[in-house]
Amino acid sequence: MSVTIVPGVSILASVTPAQSQILSPEAIQFVAKLHRAFNPTRKALLQRRALRQRNIDIGQLPDFLPETAAIRENDTWRGAYPAPGLVDRRVEITGPVDRKMVINALNSGASTYMADFEDSNAPTWENNIDGQLNLRDANYRTIAYTNPANGKNYTLRKDGKLATLIVRPRGWHLEEAHLLIDGEPCSASIFDFGLYFFHNAKKTIEIGIGPYFYLPKMESHLEARLWNDIFNVSQDIIGLPRGTIRATVLIETILAAFEMDEIIYELREHSSGLNCGRWDYIFSVIKKFRHNKNFVLPNRSDVTMTVPFMDAYVRLLIKTCHRRGVHAMGGMAAQIPIKNDPKANQIALDKVRADKLREVKAGHDGTWVAHPDLVKIAMEIFNENLKTPNQIFVRREDVNVTALDLLNTNVPGSITEAGIRSNISVGLTYMESWLRGLGCVPIHNLMEDAATAEISRSQLWQWAKHHARTDENKTVTPEYLLKLLDDEVAKIEKKLGPEKFNATKYPQAERYFASQITGKDYAEFLTTLLYPEIISAQDKPKL
Repeated sequence: MSVTIVPGVSILASVTPAQSQILSPEAIQFVAKLHRAFNPTRKALLQRRALRQRNIDIGQLPDFLPETAAIRENDTWRGAYPAPGLVDRRVEITGPVDRKMVINALNSGASTYMADFEDSNAPTWENNIDGQLNLRDANYRTIAYTNPANGKNYTLRKDGKLATLIVRPRGWHLEEAHLLIDGEPCSASIFDFGLYFFHNAKKTIEIGIGPYFYLPKMESHLEARLWNDIFNVSQDIIGLPRGTIRATVLIETILAAFEMDEIIYELREHSSGLNCGRWDYIFSVIKKFRHNKNFVLPNRSDVTMTVPFMDAYVRLLIKTCHRRGVHAMGGMAAQIPIKNDPKANQIALDKVRADKLREVKAGHDGTWVAHPDLVKIAMEIFNENLKTPNQIFVRREDVNVTALDLLNTNVPGSITEAGIRSNISVGLTYMESWLRGLGCVPIHNLMEDAATAEISRSQLWQWAKHHARTDENKTVTPEYLLKLLDDEVAKIEKKLGPEKFNATKYPQAERYFASQITGKDYAEFLTTLLYPEIISAQDKPKL
């Protein structure tokens, strides 16, 4: 199916009457203007990423940029003053944009809610467009949901104590294959941002907040500059003052860690700080240096926030943000309640408390949780230790982080068969769910998204590439990993039974996963690797 709404633009998917409200000619025209103006720059920046990767592959290590030293050394410039609803961000809840999640997150008691079109959302056409409908209805305070299984109704709380809504569009590397503009797929970043901004920007101001965003996966300040240019043009088109938009950047790549000052500088009047995107950051370190045996990491469970390269990253982020007058946000607590095991549940919650206490003591202005039940716990820790709306005044002038500190992957720990099997289980289970259209998945009592699946497959690739040895004195080879993968799949099939197993996406997930763990082929992102599989057969574009 192909629907042309405006000249030069085709929608290669079915559109329901409700979805047509989001995909109006005016909204599509707005997205097309942005795509035509800025997609060439996006493509050039992606080529720049590839060039930097080639240099790293031959041994060049990243460093602070000499050409931007003046920005880092200048003490006079600042980011934007916190916008309404973003002054106190002590607990942020995150999750996908399905209707029930949106309501529960806004009602959760958290300070803000990051509605996610990226790592916790499998980007099917239905998920993306229905998600836009859900966020529009949330801003207009008309959103409601009835569970068809039990008839339970969900509506927004009436006392007005709703979390401030922040939207995370997809990263620069992704495309929306169902929307062709002049014959090419639309940038997924522009698609997600443009539709939300067009339909909601003025309404968010009316309800006392504004159009707020989280920006993922950036690798340089030039990519932040592109976002800033898009913000300026978008505000100009619909008649809003520049600076109305606010954006928090996730520092979740090792290259962006060397350009924190520059990223805030590029977004100055639109900046609302930086966030420690811890899981993607670990993935980025493995990915960028995967050909260098000096960067081989132990089991994922050993790579904590206190190991050298993670600790340096956190300290530098807090210092940089507070020096520039913007928020320094902490990372995700992915634990979920364990209802049938009180002892295990207590251990998990104690880990959350310790993690959040570490963050607030370090100087973070807020933190992330993935489950509504964790909001109260995180809020208690921050309320007890943070008596002001934020602690931007904590300058951390004692911090001096060097390039070597950011690259110090001397992590104590080991590689074990149990760790290998855990990576296989997490990666495989997540990919199977993603292929079914679910991007936020409970696995082993943790709420996992694409980032942890990326860590899982990247570690296996890294260990196979460099023939790492396990604690059991076993050399990690492709053959060994594929055998363990077969074992894990066989366990799942036995547990489910042949009929239920054959109705799952595990066979496809196993095929893709096997291609990514041998130390040879390596997709830049699992999401780009798997994306063609979740485009519905009747609407599948030619990619």
